[in-house]
Amino acid sequence: MQDDQSLPLGDGGDVRTPAVELAVIGLGYVGLPLAREAATVGLRVVGLDRNPEIVSALNAGRSHVDDVSADDVRGMLSHGFTATTDDACLARAQTVVICVPTPLNGDGGPDLSAVTAAVRAVAARLRPGQLVVLESTTYPGTTEEVVRPLLEEESGLRAGQDFALAFSPERIDPGNTGHGLRDTPKVVGGCTPSCAARAVAFYGKLVDTVVQAKGTREAEMAKLLENTYRHVNIALVNELAVISHELGVDLWDAIRCADSKPFGFQAFRPGAGVGGHCIPIDPNYLSYKVRSSLGYDFRFVGLAQEINRRMPEYVVRRAQDLLNTADRPLHGSRVLLLGVTYKPDVADQRESPAVPVARLLRQREAEVSFHDPQVPAWSVDDVPVPRVDDPLAAVRDHDLTILLQDHSCYDLPALADAARLLFDTRGRIFRPGVEVL
Repeated sequence: MQDDQSLPLGDGGDVRTPAVELAVIGLGYVGLPLAREAATVGLRVVGLDRNPEIVSALNAGRSHVDDVSADDVRGMLSHGFTATTDDACLARAQTVVICVPTPLNGDGGPDLSAVTAAVRAVAARLRPGQLVVLESTTYPGTTEEVVRPLLEEESGLRAGQDFALAFSPERIDPGNTGHGLRDTPKVVGGCTPSCAARAVAFYGKLVDTVVQAKGTREAEMAKLLENTYRHVNIALVNELAVISHELGVDLWDAIRCADSKPFGFQAFRPGAGVGGHCIPIDPNYLSYKVRSSLGYDFRFVGLAQEINRRMPEYVVRRAQDLLNTADRPLHGSRVLLLGVTYKPDVADQRESPAVPVARLLRQREAEVSFHDPQVPAWSVDDVPVPRVDDPLAAVRDHDLTILLQDHSCYDLPALADAARLLFDTRGRIFRPGVEVL
């Protein structure tokens, strides 16, 4: 651990007045809302992204992120925000926050290539007094074992002595109108106490509550704990959905009843699978760390992955059974998928279970079409899926309709009345003639 007492407290080192107070690397679902909040509270913000189309659109007042409107972007621009592909901007920032993707590699482990590229860009321009924060989700130890060595070796500066380094897990929930960045508590862990103090002071300008972790590893683990908890509990109810159907139990009613307990229970609901970046991906980082560092498997995560990954196949099997009750084979039947994003009322399709559902239907030679108010065009395995314009008219013409995502614009009772057969995987339409997962 470095000597905390010698760390500059944000005076900008040898640059008395930084040109910007915040540089955000990665202007996606995490970075752009962060930049918006910072600009809103009056900070001078620059956004760095390697995609020139995103940069051009933002500078022209257009947004590519559901939770940030074009009006929001124009407001950011009026507060001095600018987007760029030139990482020279990093040298002018008092604080740099890294919000780049951390997907899985071919072996199921974390792909940190975007993180290491961003860190090297920061290291090349790192100045005494700067604060560097990683927000990208990763395994415990990344900040200390990967980010810190790269910054120190390539800059010649030392964390906790010359610059501050921290980890703060993102908690962006796309489409959530009840909780935004400001009113969602922010967890922060620093490499040293003074690093933590710098990060807490910075985020205190943007959010109402800052929760300080013991260190970076604890902050990294907190993020994985949150999403592993959800992953495992979703797997539990997905397994119960299969079992309950075989036992003749209405699981949705059982969940409703259990949810009446005011303590000791949180309701999770089954579905066609899990989607988004967080739940299907993040627990793998923890599995990777356990396996690589401790030499054994994290069995809860492995079992949850197995259960959740097989849900699309279960949905297709139930769809086939439903068609059989109407004396129709799945082969050659026209199947309409309603909602192909991973959650309601967003355009985000990352890891959506609609993809494996459509793939499996096609493998069984069904004729698949889709509708989604958020998605103008959709392809599975690079093969376009025909889109219908009017879902109410389309359900009358398709042999089976599968509700995969319950977007708020859908008139579910009307769709249920019009559909030849309707399979509701969201538990929204409880009436005779509708099959519910």
